[in-house]
Amino acid sequence: MGYVMKLLVAFLTLAFAFEGYLMPNTAAPNPPEEGYLLVANKGTEAMGIIDPSAGRQIAEVAEGGTTGHEIAASPDGRTAYVPIYGNSGVGKPGTDGRNMAVIDLASRKVVGNVDFGKGVRPHCAVFGPKDGMLYVTTELDKAVAVIDPKTLKIVGSVPTGQPESHMLAISPDGKRGYTANVGPGTISVLDMENRKALGVIPVSKEIQRIALSTDGKLIFTSDQTKPQLAVIDSSSREIKNWIPLPGLGYGTAATPDGRWLVVAVRTANKVAVVDLHRMQVAHVIDVPAAPQEVLVRPDGQMAYVSCDASKKVAAIRTSDWGVDKLVDAGPGADGLAWAGR
Repeated sequence: MGYVMKLLVAFLTLAFAFEGYLMPNTAAPNPPEEGYLLVANKGTEAMGIIDPSAGRQIAEVAEGGTTGHEIAASPDGRTAYVPIYGNSGVGKPGTDGRNMAVIDLASRKVVGNVDFGKGVRPHCAVFGPKDGMLYVTTELDKAVAVIDPKTLKIVGSVPTGQPESHMLAISPDGKRGYTANVGPGTISVLDMENRKALGVIPVSKEIQRIALSTDGKLIFTSDQTKPQLAVIDSSSREIKNWIPLPGLGYGTAATPDGRWLVVAVRTANKVAVVDLHRMQVAHVIDVPAAPQEVLVRPDGQMAYVSCDASKKVAAIRTSDWGVDKLVDAGPGADGLAWAGR
């Protein structure tokens, strides 16, 4: 009887092995638990997908246009939206992008498109925190387009009243929007609910990028004429502080606890960490060439900085402000987005 059982076990083992041979496991690998980091690789005209746990770029998805600078990820982490800006920088001659590519992250394919009907240089895409609409700056229209992500239809527009409305930040309650108008050196204040401009805040002769404090009470933008950061009171719409930086600042992002602001200092190849209680730089971190955009992970444990000229993304620990790892991305690494689950 023992001999028969041994034969039966051997037979079943071979049968299961043969079945596995005939029917291999074709399931896609599971995404990391915390999510994916997405990066706009301008040099390859593609969106890179980074596994933050492994610390490597695992895929690139061609956007089908020249070229995307920024990325937004849907709140459910399934879809990415890449406005196709054109082949130039803000305010410079070049092509005028007119569409936005929609990418499914599971299949890693372009599955939709938003056509703006003409060249508008669509640039920064931001999801409304309350209404679920997707807001995209359209520089040549001096406006922010309102897009329904379910239908991919343009359902409205918010005028900024200023040229070169490059980047957009929206208050946590979804009521106010703020655009960094690069060449004019101003910030437009927008009523997102009634879709109208409320005013313009003069800052400098030229600015770059924009971010808000976690409570929406402060606005941050980098002066491009002096190495300093403007801190603006969103209620009074007046400059509250100028914070000296170790070089010209660029992208910024606040940590979820509201304590720190991480600033890419592009001209110095550094990242400055501003203590928002003391309103001064508390840490300076060396990173690869041309740090561009900053994204702080939702759990607040890591800050990611894209480094344009070096094809890298620096992952920086917020616990001690040390560089945890350098991730190989694509050439012209710029816009970042977090696709969580």
